[in-house]
Amino acid sequence: MQLYAHPFSSYCQKVLIALYENATPFEYRRLEEAAANAELAQLWPLKRFPLLLDQGRAMLESSTIIEYLQAHHPGPVRLIPDGDAGLEARMLDRLFDNYVMTPMQKIVLDQRRPASERDAYGVAEARDLLNNIYAWLDQRLAGREWACGATFTLADCAAAPSLFYADWAHEIPPAHTSLRAYRARLLAHPSVARAVDEARPYRSYFPLGAPDRD
Repeated sequence: MQLYAHPFSSYCQKVLIALYENATPFEYRRLEEAAANAELAQLWPLKRFPLLLDQGRAMLESSTIIEYLQAHHPGPVRLIPDGDAGLEARMLDRLFDNYVMTPMQKIVLDQRRPASERDAYGVAEARDLLNNIYAWLDQRLAGREWACGATFTLADCAAAPSLFYADWAHEIPPAHTSLRAYRARLLAHPSVARAVDEARPYRSYFPLGAPDRD
């Protein structure tokens, strides 16, 4: 099984966390290498990543890859529980991707544009969305260890990279103590810490400047 991914990519980190959480064996095809990039282009014309290749079967999109791993390469940690708990994990996974990761990327990618082509209105909208989801998450996470309660799930795999980078792009306000504490727990969790450490050499890629605090 091969994973085509870049260590600094938030969606790649999401899948890596799931793999590390269950100590699932795989070959890491790092996309800073020319050969891996050429292979990815043959597998997926859009060349978006991560991509999981398992016995000739290519799986795309981070949430689907984690679903596939649980179905075909299950480990001791069941990242998507059964029943209503699984529905909550999937719901929060989509919320972290759509309402934390997406506006964070809007802010970051806008900074990489030429100054004359930047979208100040769109960035302001993204920051407003982050303010709103931060407040909602702070209330939702009060009294919880992980996103869905006592168990580390798919939702936490999504939350870790999204909150990690979002706090760099638009800092979580100090008043949101539950959310800030949750982010800190995520960064201390072994599978997350491993993914973060592997990405450290690439922090100069972050166009807003990577803070020293993480």
